[in-house]
Amino acid sequence: MSGVTGTSETSGTPGTSGGTEEELLGRVVDTLLREDAYRLRTRARAVRRPDGGDWLRIALEGGEYVLLPVEEDGFQCEIRARRPVRLEVRLEVRLESAPPPDAADVPGAEAVTGLDAVLGVLRGVVPAEDRAGYDAFVGECRQALDTALLHDRVRPAVLNRLTVRHGPLPPAPGPGWTGMAGALAYETLAAFRDHPVYPTGRARSGFDESALRAHAPEFHPTFPVRWIALPREAVTGDPARLPGWWPTPAGLGLARGLNRTHLAVPVHPLTVGRPLAEALRETGLDGSARPAERAYLDVVPTLSMRTVAVADDPLVHLKLPLTTATLGLRNRRTVKPGTLTDGEVAQRLVEAVIAREPRFTDTVLLTDETTHLHAGHELLATLVRRYPPGLEHTRIVPLAGLLARTPDGGLVVDALADRYYGGDLHALLDAYYRLLFDFHTTLLAHGIALESHQQNTSLVFEDGPPGTRTRLRLLIKDHDGPRVHAIRLAAMLGGGEAADLCGFDDRRILTGGDVPVTDVFTTITVHLCAAAPAFELAALGRAPLDDLLGRLRHRLTEAVDRMAGTRPGATADLLRARLLEAPRLPVKAMVTAGTLLPKERTGAADINKHYVTGPNYLLPRLLPRGSGG
Repeated sequence: MSGVTGTSETSGTPGTSGGTEEELLGRVVDTLLREDAYRLRTRARAVRRPDGGDWLRIALEGGEYVLLPVEEDGFQCEIRARRPVRLEVRLEVRLESAPPPDAADVPGAEAVTGLDAVLGVLRGVVPAEDRAGYDAFVGECRQALDTALLHDRVRPAVLNRLTVRHGPLPPAPGPGWTGMAGALAYETLAAFRDHPVYPTGRARSGFDESALRAHAPEFHPTFPVRWIALPREAVTGDPARLPGWWPTPAGLGLARGLNRTHLAVPVHPLTVGRPLAEALRETGLDGSARPAERAYLDVVPTLSMRTVAVADDPLVHLKLPLTTATLGLRNRRTVKPGTLTDGEVAQRLVEAVIAREPRFTDTVLLTDETTHLHAGHELLATLVRRYPPGLEHTRIVPLAGLLARTPDGGLVVDALADRYYGGDLHALLDAYYRLLFDFHTTLLAHGIALESHQQNTSLVFEDGPPGTRTRLRLLIKDHDGPRVHAIRLAAMLGGGEAADLCGFDDRRILTGGDVPVTDVFTTITVHLCAAAPAFELAALGRAPLDDLLGRLRHRLTEAVDRMAGTRPGATADLLRARLLEAPRLPVKAMVTAGTLLPKERTGAADINKHYVTGPNYLLPRLLPRGSGG
């Protein structure tokens, strides 16, 4: 059973274009198979070659077909492309003496390798009306390859800077890699990695190399924010909640009289220019807005790039709209005003659950996202995110960086295990799984599932008092985009309180049943936060896959049983039926909904919650054998 290696930083020979391109190509073809794009997998015919290998026979236009070597996988899809990825292109033989249609050993094959060549051949599977979306995705792939090759070139110098600033990893007791500055360093390590399942996550449309070097987290730069003064009556939000250092228009070099009539709003440097001018024109503010020529406030980009950390006030981050798209051409990195409201509402909702469940008071931390401004446009908005105090001596590691490579070539998770768990990787994972599943199944019992994926969830490590265990906590940010079963929430909190806590702008958040909520729990909490690291650790030979998945299932089952014991009812039964015992699980089809097909074709109300299905790797009878390495 092969593991999932798609989240590694390089493949083949690190730092070589061939290895990096091969890794990306494998991830891309795996994704097309997993999402069954254009019915690529289900229309194909499985064949076995004389050498014992498995192949897919895929028909193309014009009487040709291709053979794709595949192997068993198990993480969200039964198969994946065998490495190195190659196609064999053949002419269809229609003679009476021709081999049977499922034969694969037909002479005259033309071998095809390389990103452009393989994707060019597979274009023959795409219906004519869908080729524009496919070609856009090929463009994403090329952008991702260019960025990955850039990462290969700059990574050694960036890691050297981090080591000089923070010290070596694994960290010794002391200030190295601690607090919010250390968190940004871990996010930089994470930025060199790929998304667990989205193959072109490094692509950022519209930004060239100079823009990335100056503003992307993998380069760990510092840069000043730009500002614009908008009429106060045009801005929604409470200025009294802003940080004390927030500039006045006069402080930005504008006329002093504007202090009475205008409010300064931050703008990402990459949004200044035509995008900002168009936003002002669309809102009718082009005549009354006053752009400041003077930049102010040094910031450092976080893993999401559009969110930046204030250098001199490290507990404050600003989310600033960008015109780029990531994880699909329709996934634009602007900030829709409604999402600011939704993030605040979701935060208060989760806080209400934590208040009812005191064991999470000291183990789950939430960022404060109740301060925000907008002028009615997705490029004229900002979120002021505040982190809780008391993190100075902790190590804050995003889940996305848990398996990142340290400057000396090891894994961050191993360095943390060495520092906090006596070198016992399993003890670290066990503590993490226990807390993760306890918290999220408790939310689920209240009808809530969060989009708290690997980028939005961090682990907070802290030494306990002498003779005690390490203190491990979850830190969750970016609260908008959950799914909430309003009826179940009302049953838990009471109708009045639930209604007060459900004032979401995006009405898709509220559902009339449990299924949309459990789908988010499965695809985010289980697939991305729990299973993806397990499969990758197995692929790296760090532990047998069946051991890791067995541990995951045990802690998940324990959380479901606890839910059933404290709150008997349908939710625990539903989780058992739809997750622990189901033959197949929902799987995000992010490429299909985000780039390949328009919403009219997919029917996806939300491109981030459009699903296909994959095998349930948690079923005891299907737990893979061996390490997967």
